[in-house]
Amino acid sequence: MSEFFGEPAVQEPVAGELKVLLASPRSFCAGVERAIEAVERVLDDAAGPVYVRKQIVHNKVVVAELQQKGAIFVEDLDEIPEPAPPGAVVVFSAHGVSPAVRACAHERGLRVVDATCPLVAKVHAEAARFAARGDTVVLIGHAGHEESEGTLGVAPRSTILVQTPADVAALDLPEGTPVSYLTQTTLALDETADVIEALRARFPALGQPPSEDICYATTNRQHAVQAIVSECDVVLVIGSRNSSNSQRLVELAERTGTPAHLIDGPDDIVPEWLSSVSTVGITAGASAPPRLVEEVVDALRVLAPITLVERSVATETVRFALPKQARAL
Repeated sequence: MSEFFGEPAVQEPVAGELKVLLASPRSFCAGVERAIEAVERVLDDAAGPVYVRKQIVHNKVVVAELQQKGAIFVEDLDEIPEPAPPGAVVVFSAHGVSPAVRACAHERGLRVVDATCPLVAKVHAEAARFAARGDTVVLIGHAGHEESEGTLGVAPRSTILVQTPADVAALDLPEGTPVSYLTQTTLALDETADVIEALRARFPALGQPPSEDICYATTNRQHAVQAIVSECDVVLVIGSRNSSNSQRLVELAERTGTPAHLIDGPDDIVPEWLSSVSTVGITAGASAPPRLVEEVVDALRVLAPITLVERSVATETVRFALPKQARAL
């Protein structure tokens, strides 16, 4: 049992046997693994303090573990002392940052390790290319999410954020404006398709990215939930509240009429969720450690005998090299 969770909070037994369906793929994706490994490498090798701008990934357990190892999390660069302590390093999170943040770090002479997910960096490159050719870039994403903020900052005068088809209908652009769209990497596939359809209806010459922006891990985890949800009485999604891809998994299950709950770990399970339940689905967002799945399953074993079945819709083999700055320390 993790030191972040004590004995399972759920102690009341459930009548009968529980069937537990494990959705696969689940838990860490390649971008998350790379970002966490980058911080750990810097902690091992840096001569001074290690600052991380924002949460390296959106998971409270991961952040707490890295804090215990010595990482100092800051909301922005102005929280880092000036001048920075000797040997200090700042790590940019997997969600990416705007060019303005990079410029600020450069002006301050900060040593940077950029842990931006390569798939987010791809969206940034597309935003720069579309804007450079004169397009208005419509970014489909969630307002206030760090990834969207970073992408909006690539070409702020040319980029507009939309979240719904209604936002598309409200766009006020001059006739003949060339328009291209991009998406945040962690969106729900079905809802994003509705927004893209609305954009195409309004802008028949709509430009698009050469390949899908919603990342492979987000897609696979959504397909994995779709593969089990019809058999489940309830779905438990392991992930933190600020994790976009985890929230989308909850919403996906709920849109099918199946109750779903977002939990950080076994202590968050509410006994009433499992009353009169025979089949429980379990998945985990791309920023949730795999061991939390094991801990949730162990908590369910306290309640009743379980039959564990894993359903896989894909095998993930993607791996990303560490940021070159981390390898160079």
